This record gives sequence, C-alpha cells and structure tokens, in this order.
Amino acid sequence: MTTESNITTADFEAFLRRAENLGRHFELYQGKIVEKMPTVEHGFIALNIGAALRQYLKQNPIGIATVKSCHRSPNDELNDYLPDVALLLGPAVPLVRKGAALFMPDLAVEIKSPDDSLRQMREKASSYLERGTQLVWLVLPAQQIVEVYTANDESVMGIDGVLTGDPILARFALFVKEVFEG
Repeated sequence: MTTESNITTADFEAFLRRAENLGRHFELYQGKIVEKMPTVEHGFIALNIGAALRQYLKQNPIGIATVKSCHRSPNDELNDYLPDVALLLGPAVPLVRKGAALFMPDLAVEIKSPDDSLRQMREKASSYLERGTQLVWLVLPAQQIVEVYTANDESVMGIDGVLTGDPILARFALFVKEVFEG
C-alpha cells in the first residue's frame, strides 16, 4: 500500500492510531505512506545484523541497536523513517516510547524486499544522509551484496567482503556472508 498525496507527519500519526493499522508496519517517505511487509528472509537478515551490532555494543557500550524503530528529522514534515535496523550512538540514547524519535539514526540498514525498487532504496539512502545519518547499508539479498553509503563515499561489498562500520564503529567487522547465512 502506498498513498498518492502529500501526507504530513501529523496526518501520518493519526493514520497509525486507526484500529485497522495497529500492528502493521508503515513508513512515511516523501509524503507518501508506505506499508512495509517484511518476509522471513528479511527478518532473518535483520536479526543477523542486529545481533552483530548488539555483540559489538556489549563490548563497546557506545549506544544501542534497534529494529523497526521510527525516526524523524525534527523539521521534516514529510518523512517518518522505519529502518530495518538502526544504530543510535551516544552515552544516554533516549528510549522513545511513543511516536517517532526526533533524531536520525547514526546507522540505518534497509533490506530490499521483493517489491522494493533499487532506485528508490538508493534515493532513500541519500535522504538519510542528507538528514544526518552517517552510514547507510542497503542489503540486497538476491545478489548477496551490501551497498555502503557515507556522506563522502559509496561502495559495494560482495559475499566475501567485510562491513567495517567506518566511520562510526571503530574495530567493527561483519563478514557479508554472515549477513546471509545462519
């Protein structure tokens, strides 16, 4: 489901409170409501990445990792992001209990679903970076690659590559094959 008109974040919050939308996953992107329909593969990959980040954060307590947490740039009325996995850095990250966090994640991970357009995913990666996210990973399961984006660089990590977390995670390493394998 995708809406066709410009929806504001206030309209989006009202939409989320409707009984028929409870328990479903929606994101507001460029003024359009998009329903996110994660698959088992999607959840499996998100868990693999989230577990690696969690392990790193246990040894380096510099923030928290989340899945499906809503984020919004404070003055952005047309976007409410719902990254598949997010990393939030800082000594006291606020655990927002209602609504979107009014800050962007330091790392946003988006996992391609069968219906996602790669062009739109790349546009979203740029949008994250423009709003303050420092690192974006686009995970492409069919190709078993991860596209890595920072403000100054883009790269592609194949199945034999290593995600390092640069520039925000010192000494972090996750083999790309571990993203896709059990």
